[in-house]
Amino acid sequence: MRTTRRSLGALGLLLALALTAAACGGGSGDGGGGGAGGGDGAFNDLDLSGVSLTVGSKDFTEQLILGEMLVQSYQAAGADVNNRVNLGGTQVNRQALLAGEIDVYAEYNGTGWTEHLGNENPSDDPETLTENVRKQDLEQNKIHWLGRSPFNNTYGFATGPVLTKANGGAFDIKGMAKHLQDNPDAIVCMESEFPDRSDGLVLFEKATGFSIPQNQVKIMNLDLIYNETAKGNCAFGEIFTTDGRIPFLDLEIVDDDDTFIIYNVSVNVRDEVYQQSPEAFDTIAENILEDLDNDTMAELNRQVSVEGKDASTVAREYLRSKDLI
Repeated sequence: MRTTRRSLGALGLLLALALTAAACGGGSGDGGGGGAGGGDGAFNDLDLSGVSLTVGSKDFTEQLILGEMLVQSYQAAGADVNNRVNLGGTQVNRQALLAGEIDVYAEYNGTGWTEHLGNENPSDDPETLTENVRKQDLEQNKIHWLGRSPFNNTYGFATGPVLTKANGGAFDIKGMAKHLQDNPDAIVCMESEFPDRSDGLVLFEKATGFSIPQNQVKIMNLDLIYNETAKGNCAFGEIFTTDGRIPFLDLEIVDDDDTFIIYNVSVNVRDEVYQQSPEAFDTIAENILEDLDNDTMAELNRQVSVEGKDASTVAREYLRSKDLI
């Protein structure tokens, strides 16, 4: 389902009205977010009253933030929202969506194309990839893909400062493979899903012609990989490229030469729910996502993963900074 330009125009007018009201003395209190009539942002002027929906999310920092943004945005528009953010992994959320156990969550176009729809050879153009996923998933499963983020949170590998310095700078992906071949004690740390995903380790192997020996692979929780890579306990660590810990820990991303698939995010909504107010759902998705570039998303992630701020607080502050709630 292609998103509408009309909704953006309407939102622009609503933003202008909201800003005018604020300039004339409108409140900007720091109370709890959301609820019909509970704020002065643009989403408060949308009408999702009478709509009941459940919002899910995956179980890592970026997804917690995106999930909370959706919860608070739908609440601001008047929807009755059941918050199931931090539901679980990719397949848990997808199966819950298809079963109607959740109605909305944020998903990545590369994951949709390969994992959910079972396709190969994804486009390397973000707009084309999203449009292809959008059309197929709507036709086959009645799932809408709304909006598309500028940020591309793809898989990658990173090195810690000591190994980066010893290498004279960032590795490229073939240099990473050669280092592993030349140093059989070098360890690559990965999360449990990565070796088995069609968009995971297999793409590294195809690009380099090198299969990492099992004795050089260590499976661990993704959150641990960043610190262990920074300490040098992992020569290379699997990372997500918009994670805020990368600059904080002085990690260097391996140049993958477009090996890994594009992962821009869209909002997945079941058609039964979407049809209750298409304009509102389009408007909310488009305007949450349109300014989320790599740097912005990494900064929001950093506030949670490094500073320890609550994801719901970070989400609320961002939405308010954009005058959306």
